[in-house]
Amino acid sequence: MTLTELTWMLTALAAIVVLLTRIRLSSADHRPAGRADFSTAVLTTHTVAGVVALALWVPGLLMQSQPLTLLGLLAWWIVTAAGLLLLVRWLPSGGRHSGDVVVDTWSQGPGLSMLAHIGMLVGALYFTWVVVAQSM
Repeated sequence: MTLTELTWMLTALAAIVVLLTRIRLSSADHRPAGRADFSTAVLTTHTVAGVVALALWVPGLLMQSQPLTLLGLLAWWIVTAAGLLLLVRWLPSGGRHSGDVVVDTWSQGPGLSMLAHIGMLVGALYFTWVVVAQSM
């Protein structure tokens, strides 16, 4: 597998993470997974930054445009930060008024979310390396 193929594969996986996160957490019968609820602003930021990242990153790679890839990379880091903030809902809460753990219906726990958003962190690190390597 070449680095170009790996870059496109990780781009597709990142798009899937953004889409599935939106689908999972924005359903009409939404119940917060984990121990705490999250701000809808974080989910909206995750989705909007993901769409912007794809809209800049893909043309930037195809046209080999450094400004587009840099802006796309910035958007990927925003997606990554928002995704990691979404993982915070799984942290244990020792408060007297904290709710019981709610089971995540798709994965029976935080596993799928952790895989997706830690994978997004690894992908953003790889994308950063790709951009730095291209500029040298």
